[in-house]
Amino acid sequence: MAEPFKNVLNPKLVCDMANRLHRVDRSFDKKGFINTVNASLESLELKQRSDLICTQLKVFLPNDFKQSGSILLESLGKELDDSAIESGITKEGLAGWVIMPLADYVARNGKEQFGLSMQLLKEMTKRFSSEFAIRPFLDEQTQETLTYVHDWANDENEHVRRLASEGTRPRLPWGMKLQKFVQDPLPILPILEKLKDDPSEYVRRSVANNLNDISKDHPELVTEIAENWLVKASKERQKLVRHACRTLIKSGHKGALKALGYDGAELSSCTLMLSDTQLIFGGAIELTASITSDSGNTQPLMVDYIVHHQKANGTTSEKVFKWKVVDLKPGKTLSFKKKHTIKPITTRVYYPGVHKVELQINGEVVAENAFELVMPTT
Repeated sequence: MAEPFKNVLNPKLVCDMANRLHRVDRSFDKKGFINTVNASLESLELKQRSDLICTQLKVFLPNDFKQSGSILLESLGKELDDSAIESGITKEGLAGWVIMPLADYVARNGKEQFGLSMQLLKEMTKRFSSEFAIRPFLDEQTQETLTYVHDWANDENEHVRRLASEGTRPRLPWGMKLQKFVQDPLPILPILEKLKDDPSEYVRRSVANNLNDISKDHPELVTEIAENWLVKASKERQKLVRHACRTLIKSGHKGALKALGYDGAELSSCTLMLSDTQLIFGGAIELTASITSDSGNTQPLMVDYIVHHQKANGTTSEKVFKWKVVDLKPGKTLSFKKKHTIKPITTRVYYPGVHKVELQINGEVVAENAFELVMPTT
């Protein structure tokens, strides 16, 4: 059986961490720290374990952050060799998952020693990541922090360059939302511009994720960026832009699709057939699409289908499902099939009733049909 993920922060790691801190600062009460943390660790999940360690660092390290921050800096181990996250603590010092609570300690306690905090987060990200810890600084000391972030975008270390992009994501999953950048992402665009052709795919993927965040609130802005970045773009940048536009693509955003080469389709006929007029909950229905070209040129097509799910109040909510990317030759007809299953899932509650299904090509709905979802009687 696989080890629970929370165990990356385990009692042995706590002991190793305390021993390293005591080696740097002989006044650090390693026994007290170990006993306090490990007494509660087992019952906690990963984030709770990290919070516990962070809280106890505040208790056992010196109150003066200039002093405690210097201890942490001296306690760090060697930098990561690549983008993989290392586990454990080496003889050189602290690295890997143990950095998670250390970075949070900086975020919670280091605002009055801003320069030292920036130095710590830069060094910590070379050994794990500081993408969550940098966000309170960006929220409260925006311009001062952005000055450092701009410098980090030019750093020789790929982990530092990635921090410049990942840390400024407006909607970083599991991180605090940067509401300023949700409302106005323009201050972070020069950072992404610097990194769009970064030699590291690890960094470029972070740039794409940042733009995807922005697209959720500013779709036209990201569409414009996509158009500009695709001019004479390398294969690597093309891949970045496609990944950056994934939410726009899935929603059928015409501007983004056009930027990626999926313009309005010229079709003489389009049909969407269903294998039955009813679907019993837990089963599957087969969709058959048929499209015929009305163009003298080969057309790149992005084919999706949209299911309009019934809600409890009688309205519907739509969900786009990816189907196929094809090239349709002049005058030719393409047909393709797909099974759509409706079964219990944790992210949606299904309700009986008529469910409309639409065939969407390059962002345009070109055909539709419907089936009735029937809930089994008990």
